[in-house]
Amino acid sequence: MKIVVGLGNPGTKYEGTRHNVGFEVLAELSRRWGAPKPKSRFEASLTELLCGPEKLLLCAPQTFMNLSGRSVQQIVKFYQTPLDDLIVVSDDLNLKTGQIRLRANGSAGGQKGLQSILTCLSTTEICRARIGIGRPPGEMDAADYVLGRFRKDELDLIDGAICRAATAVEVWSTEGIAAAMNKFNGDADTDAGQPA
Repeated sequence: MKIVVGLGNPGTKYEGTRHNVGFEVLAELSRRWGAPKPKSRFEASLTELLCGPEKLLLCAPQTFMNLSGRSVQQIVKFYQTPLDDLIVVSDDLNLKTGQIRLRANGSAGGQKGLQSILTCLSTTEICRARIGIGRPPGEMDAADYVLGRFRKDELDLIDGAICRAATAVEVWSTEGIAAAMNKFNGDADTDAGQPA
């Protein structure tokens, strides 16, 4: 079984915010594969589903973003999951709105939920799929920006990115991270378009 961690903040207050695109990818995968209702365990909302031949555990930590690693650490330990069978899906301020990027390892790039996971698992060798949300306009505080909602003119870009990220996770689960990177990293600039 492979684990897909989608990052976000729990509660209706944060639904639809830029920081919650990881949760949205889990929702898209659940919709595609007819996942059962999630269960609450290990400080997370968990759903198991069959994605073609692969069993996936979708994990939405309910600890709030900055403590996501606490939940993921419990899950990895319980299921004794090899770390190369784990992928984290998160937002990224350093990518244009609607872009997606996959990597097999590396730093958190300022994403505090991902940093929490890397710290708790004591490694940077974690696959990740990042969804661009763009930079805050003007002097706007980054924390306020990520907790805000997308503008109307950004919604098509983000909806497309969420669908592509879900497909990238499917490819990762069956073909591996290198195949997913080859298929989705090269054309992210062209198929995302430009934010207005």
